[in-house]
Amino acid sequence: MGTPHGAVISPLLENIYLHCVFDLWVEARREKHARGDVIVVRYAFLGFAHISGKNRKGYFIVKRRTMAKRLRAKLQEIKLPLRQRRHAPIAETGKWLRSVVQGYFNDHAVAGNLDRLGTFRHRLVRLWRSQLRQRSQRTRCNWERMNRLVARWVPKPYVLHPWPVPRFAARHPR
Repeated sequence: MGTPHGAVISPLLENIYLHCVFDLWVEARREKHARGDVIVVRYAFLGFAHISGKNRKGYFIVKRRTMAKRLRAKLQEIKLPLRQRRHAPIAETGKWLRSVVQGYFNDHAVAGNLDRLGTFRHRLVRLWRSQLRQRSQRTRCNWERMNRLVARWVPKPYVLHPWPVPRFAARHPR
């Protein structure tokens, strides 16, 4: 099941797992297949799926994407409080949504993950619109009005945590 997000024991258990599995795997691969230097960065990126890919120049990179299961879970977590705020003033709900979205972006705005952040924002806007449309039978919440509300209250995704280029450029003394 894992450990609670932000718990003190989380990084310790992840690093033990990474040591037991990842480091031993790298060591075995280094002995059998590596020619030249092997540089490994070991860190637990929580809530991300790591996939192999290529950058714009065609070089290999490890892409970090928000796990789809975590994205859906966060949207489900937001759904009930948003429903409870259905009849609250739009400005109040907008301020709350801004803080929720900014908090999510603070955790997940890494290089290569902007498409998932855009998906999160789009689905959140659809949830908010559905709640606004259920305020009355004569709804005035069309997409033109909704786009104005979104531009005012919901931040756009941007990369807060770029690639650590200076750290990757370091040479190990081996």
